[in-house]
Amino acid sequence: MQDEVNQKVVTLCITGGKISAQILKNALLKLLRKMEQMEQARKQSTKAVRQQKEPVSYHGKQSMEKLMKQNCQLTNIEVTDGNIKSFEKYARKYHIDFSLKKDTSASPPRYYVFFKAKDVDIMTAAFKEYTGSQLSKGKKPSLRKKLTLAKERMAKHREREKNRQKERGPEH
Repeated sequence: MQDEVNQKVVTLCITGGKISAQILKNALLKLLRKMEQMEQARKQSTKAVRQQKEPVSYHGKQSMEKLMKQNCQLTNIEVTDGNIKSFEKYARKYHIDFSLKKDTSASPPRYYVFFKAKDVDIMTAAFKEYTGSQLSKGKKPSLRKKLTLAKERMAKHREREKNRQKERGPEH
């Protein structure tokens, strides 16, 4: 407890003939400003040291420049699907750092996914899951088709119910 008290003691020396409350107040305000400036300078210096020690690393989708700044070998995969946005969900799931580039020289345009070479195994797993989900989406009937089929079934069922009631009614 006493160590904490000793650390918080501040010495302030003021020279003057008569010290009034106004002079003391001004001296304390100057002291507080100086302490705040010193604290900001300390924060900036530690921030600069931190930036020198560890470069900022980005994760997920990023530009080619940011990906190349990470000083690692890059590999790419060509993707012909224009709906590459849906792949990002799987890339986030597998924590892959990647960059997308569009090659407009060919028609239709081709897309390239650049990623770190050390992530090849992870990338293939993500692509397998992505392609599997895309294939299963193609096999599933759309929700609108399901609804129209359900409506038709309900209409047939109502007709059967009406026919049964008509058949039972006149036999009394």
